Amino acid sequence: MLELLSGFINNTGFFLADYRNYLMIAVGILFVWLAVAKKYEPLLLVPIGFGIVVGNIPFFKGFGLGIYEQGSVFNYLYFGVTTGLYPSIIFMGLGAMTDFSALLARPKLMLLGAAAQMGVFFTLIGALALGFFPKEAASIAIIGGADGPTSIFLTAKLAPHLIGPIAIAAYSYMALIPVIQPPIMRLLTTKKERMIRMDEMRDVSKKELLIFPIAGTILCCMIAPTALPLLGMLFLGNFMKECGVVERLAQTARTAIVDTATIILGFTVGMSTQADVFLNAKSLGIFFLGSIAFSLATASGLIFAKIMNLFSKNKINPLIGAAGVSAVPGSAREVHLMGLHEDPQNFLLPYAMACNSSGVIGSAIAAGVLWSFMMI
Repeated sequence: MLELLSGFINNTGFFLADYRNYLMIAVGILFVWLAVAKKYEPLLLVPIGFGIVVGNIPFFKGFGLGIYEQGSVFNYLYFGVTTGLYPSIIFMGLGAMTDFSALLARPKLMLLGAAAQMGVFFTLIGALALGFFPKEAASIAIIGGADGPTSIFLTAKLAPHLIGPIAIAAYSYMALIPVIQPPIMRLLTTKKERMIRMDEMRDVSKKELLIFPIAGTILCCMIAPTALPLLGMLFLGNFMKECGVVERLAQTARTAIVDTATIILGFTVGMSTQADVFLNAKSLGIFFLGSIAFSLATASGLIFAKIMNLFSKNKINPLIGAAGVSAVPGSAREVHLMGLHEDPQNFLLPYAMACNSSGVIGSAIAAGVLWSFMMI
């Protein structure tokens, strides 16, 4: 009887845990607290934070419980992460939610979404300089796009052993947009620039909205065919939204399907941060480089907006350049709030959303380009 009791105790999480497990469980609880108490991207941080807690409860190896154990329930769920399935589904739902009319009304704002991707390529150079292998460096660099699904998709293709830290870094910085972006926006713009009012947008026809997802698929995926799993699904979702004859499908894509994929993706990514796999020097380096990438992407969009104003009669508010990252709609909301702070009658949200949506496309193309180069 004592031997059975001893065996039971030896197999409990309390007996198997070490300080690293408790540290990661504390991180998971912090994520959940930020989501619930501070409302920082709760749709992301709740499943991720809970996944971190669950993934760091230690267990006796061989029971088929862990996310890295072949044949376990969690391993099957994790398959959608390692293959890029969940990011593609999320992109379809995102497309079904996105209104590209503001972007079509002011197409030059696409340049700001492209400019923000400079943070990706600057960080790639930095990661290589710090000794990361090229495929690892490319996976880290895409964090600068501030797009969690794209970061996971590219990392699954190039450096699957880094999915945990890269995904956590990407989603952490997306959640911390209200903390990270405003200081950079204030530093790189003057009060006068922040008070610039944008011209009225023209009306966009239904025909333009129907043509855009088809033309966007052809043009963008011809440039970067490896972006097809993301951009093909994004534009499919958008076409379903705009065509008006499959509203039931569009509604399902932007609600039930994307919500299910988001829950499972967030939870399994959180679980992948097992202490024995996650806590190492590389993870710390990824978090450092991720913050650099996100900051550089924000700064690149702001600076390019100021450069555009040097050659344009109709000035644009450079704040909207910060929304060139693809953290939808968090960065657009921060731009709008800062504009309102300077001038309560200055409504920048539609212009910022135009940059935001172009940033989604830009980050997917950047991921496709990096994947292509790294597989040569």
